[in-house]
Amino acid sequence: MNSIIEKIIEISSNLPSEIVVFVLSMLPISELRGAIPVGISVYKLSIEKALFIALVGNFSFVIPFLLFLNTLHKHCMKISWYKNFFNWWYSKVKAKTKNIEKYEYIGLTLFVGIPLPMTGAWSGCLASYILGLNLWKSTIAIFLGILIAGIIVVFSTVGIEKIISLLI
Repeated sequence: MNSIIEKIIEISSNLPSEIVVFVLSMLPISELRGAIPVGISVYKLSIEKALFIALVGNFSFVIPFLLFLNTLHKHCMKISWYKNFFNWWYSKVKAKTKNIEKYEYIGLTLFVGIPLPMTGAWSGCLASYILGLNLWKSTIAIFLGILIAGIIVVFSTVGIEKIISLLI
């Protein structure tokens, strides 16, 4: 994944750093888990700015994607490459939905919020769709998960000591 992010940074070298961080946070391969470290470490954005841009970018596709899954997705399943990819992704996410199913929206929030592979906002949208959860309640749960993940990634990127020194 790092080589993909590095390639995106290289291709977008003429763009403002804020746009690169925003786009990275939208992509399912990096989401804010890749965007925040790039914003802080590569582009030297402030913690607050990198976090804000990544939160907005990561959340920007949630409602359109949930609406897509509930409307256009069934038509796209007629396209073989889409169907193959979706079925592969579906099986990966489905295997991780037991806790979401048990705890519903709190489970969805934690699923998105704990930065592990295949657990970001994109997969959270898919998990919501798989389980037939309410679109608007899922949107709130996913947003809260994005916020939790953002805070965890910031702490992981800059360290607890630096965060405490900023607060004091």
